[in-house]
This record gives sequence, C-alpha cells and structure tokens, in this order.
Amino acid sequence: MIPHSPQPPHQPIAWTPPSETERLLHDAGLRGDVEAQIRVLAGAELYIPAARAEVDADPDWVYWRSHPDPAGRNCRPVLTRGMLPPWHPDVVFHGVSLKWIAEFDWTDPHQLFAVNIGTPAQLLLPSTPPHRAYWLRCFAENDTPSRNRLLAIRHGALHGPLAYGLACGVHLAVGNGVPWNEVGSVCRDYLKERDQLRESWGVTDHPTWRRQLDALLEARNSPFEPDFALRVRESLRLSLGGELPSPDLWRETAAGHLHDNGDGHDAIKSMEELVRRILRYEARFRADGLLPPDGRVSTTVAYDYGRAVNLARWGLSARYCAPPEAEQAIVHAGALSKSSYRSWESFSAGYALGRVLRFDGEEYGTFYEQNVTAHRLLTEHEGSPWRNISWR
Repeated sequence: MIPHSPQPPHQPIAWTPPSETERLLHDAGLRGDVEAQIRVLAGAELYIPAARAEVDADPDWVYWRSHPDPAGRNCRPVLTRGMLPPWHPDVVFHGVSLKWIAEFDWTDPHQLFAVNIGTPAQLLLPSTPPHRAYWLRCFAENDTPSRNRLLAIRHGALHGPLAYGLACGVHLAVGNGVPWNEVGSVCRDYLKERDQLRESWGVTDHPTWRRQLDALLEARNSPFEPDFALRVRESLRLSLGGELPSPDLWRETAAGHLHDNGDGHDAIKSMEELVRRILRYEARFRADGLLPPDGRVSTTVAYDYGRAVNLARWGLSARYCAPPEAEQAIVHAGALSKSSYRSWESFSAGYALGRVLRFDGEEYGTFYEQNVTAHRLLTEHEGSPWRNISWR
C-alpha cells in the first residue's frame, strides 16, 4: 500500500456535482478515502488547459505549467470534464489519462498533482515515484468502459430546443463516451478533434466545417439511393390504400424508375439489391427491438441530422465556430428531425439503417452492434433524454 499525504475529510457543503466523476471524487473526499479518489481518476479523462496559439504553433508538445494552489503550494493542475470553464476561443484543452500523468517527467519531488483546485472535488497528491507507480497500477486495473455509456452534465441542456437537438445526436455521444447534453469547451481533446475532422471530414477551418454541416442539415451527405427506395415504397403503399407493397413489386418499381430515368444496368441491379438489403436489415431490426413487430423505416435522414448535431459539437471543440453558431445548428437539426419522424424510436431506426447501409455491409458487426446498444440504452435507461423529452 502506498501512503498518501494526509488529507482531512472535506466538510459537507451544499454543492451539486456536475457529473458522476465529481460526485465520486467529492464523496470519497468526505470519507477521506484517497485511494477511492485515485481509482476514480483512473477511469476519467483529465484536462490540461493551454493557450490555443501555443498548441497550434507546436501541436506535438503538451503545455502543462505549474500553478500555486490557494495555499501557495506548487502544483501541476488538471480538471475533470465537469469542472471545465466556459468555452473560450483562445483557451483549449489537452485530454490526458492518469497513466500519462504518472509517466510525466516530474522533476520536482515536492510538486503536487492537483485535481480541480479550489473546488469541492479537489484532490492534491504527492508525485513521488512510489506514488506514481501506484497510479499506474490503478490505471492498469481500471475496468470502467470508456465508450458506449450514457453520460450527462447536470449544468448542460436538459430541456428546450437545444436539449431536443442534442438528444438527436445522442447515438454518437454514447458511442464516444461523452456527455450527450454538453455544448462547451470540450467534446473531445482539441488536437484529436482537429485530427479527426481533417481525416474523416476534410475539415480544416470554418468554411470547410460549414460546408460539411450544411450538407448534413440538407441530408446531402449520405447516398441518395436508400431514401429514394424508401420513398418508392411509401408511394406504393399510398396507392394501395395503405397496404404495404410486396417485396417484388417494391423492387421492380424502384428499379423501373431508374430504368425510365436512363440509368445503366449496374445502377438498376444495385437498386434491386438495395431493396433486398433494406428488407433484411428491417427484419433484423424487428428481431433486435429497433423496430416494432410490424415496423418499417420511412427515411434515413436521421443519420445525417444526428451527425450534424455532433459535427456542430466537434467544430466548437476544435474552435472552428463559436457557441451561437453551433447551438443554432443543433436546434435546426432537432427541428428537421421532428418534422421527419413520429417518435424517438422511429428516429433511432432511421439513424441505424442509414449507418449500417453505409458501413456495415450486412456483417452485423461493430457498426450494427453500436446501434443496438445505443437504442436499448436510450429507450430503457431512466436518465435517457428520450424518456424525459417528449418527441412532440
């Protein structure tokens, strides 16, 4: 057992922790249980503030400066997500782990590792080699999943149009293990955010971010064929007095439209196979609870709208936009979603079908399973926004 510097238990105060991480740190502090606090840190992402200009000039270097605490002790401070300050264009954050901190070059043996200085979730730890070795063990033993969790920030949006829009982007929030309702300083680490936007979206500045965002809000990012096929089925249903067309009639009609438009043999065959794929996915959705026994998907625009919510958050985190523009886009995505679906469940099925048609290839692998996990969490978890925000 590694001894810790004595830290008297915190005095109880009227304080509402912003997230589960701060609650656990605070409760363990009230008990004087430093080991429990370290275990919490082992499963948390920690943030180091830095000047954006410095990070942009040297992205390979993490600027982690010493800072005195209120008592004048020499510390290297970090923040947990719930304690991050409001968004600022010139202040960004490195996301680090307890492992990274333990392996940092601590040259001053008297320097303290400080978490959330000056708050009820504060923790001050010696940084000697034995202490850092203990942090590494705690990190290695941590079994907290970093993804596929429903997380929220208590001071984030919980009601109203902004919360509604954020709830339309919650699939990816669950998959990435970030709070669903936060529009603030960080979605993910600043540099990782920029790298991901560049590599996956070709976004390197505000104009390229805006161009991709508009394509999502106009449902132009995803291939047009799935929604074309679904519209054909709906038109046939209406013409048949509300009765669904047979698979053969649907397939032949969709392919016939392409033939009449002058599309080639390959496009026509691809449309026929797409109809078959949609039918097979819908059958699997019904078996796995993403659709009711007689359910079907009406449109896949949810996939673009849900990603628009997240692209707005990522652009804000990467400092490619400011909060008003990001929030306006999120609210707009929510309004578009509401006009396109009848319920959270139908929105989720539309999102799932759009995603698996694009990436899963009927493997029913990671892309498919992530949809099932998110759908079940969001429809069953008592803290889910879908159970606390009405669709209409």
